[in-house]
Amino acid sequence: MKRVTAAVFGLIVLSSAAYAGAPEGTWLSHDGGTKVRLSDCGSKLCGTVVWLNEPVDQATGRPKTDKHNPDPGKRARPLIGLHVASLTASGPNQWSGRIYNADDGRTYQASFEVQDDHTARVEGCVLAVLCKSHSWTRAK
Repeated sequence: MKRVTAAVFGLIVLSSAAYAGAPEGTWLSHDGGTKVRLSDCGSKLCGTVVWLNEPVDQATGRPKTDKHNPDPGKRARPLIGLHVASLTASGPNQWSGRIYNADDGRTYQASFEVQDDHTARVEGCVLAVLCKSHSWTRAK
């Protein structure tokens, strides 16, 4: 009986890991300052900024823009509505591609892994060796 119980428990754990949760939805960044909506856009997963904790630039009194973008022609774009991620499935509950960080105006090689229904791990890398990861939580 113990072997059957252990086997059933093992199957439950394995099946819950295989179906950790869909990536689509709205995710809150690790610092609570940004919400990004991930949605299916053809064969990719696309991310768009949909909310900012501080949407107004204190220096200008206007909505925040993409002021750190290296392209001067893009610096006036509003941050809310900005496309910041393009990811392709790379394994079970895993996606990889590129994520734009408006805080520094850089685009990073990135991976996104859904860990459970409420948590995902996001990692961005420069030159595939200097990496930083954060946890995102599903927004309510």
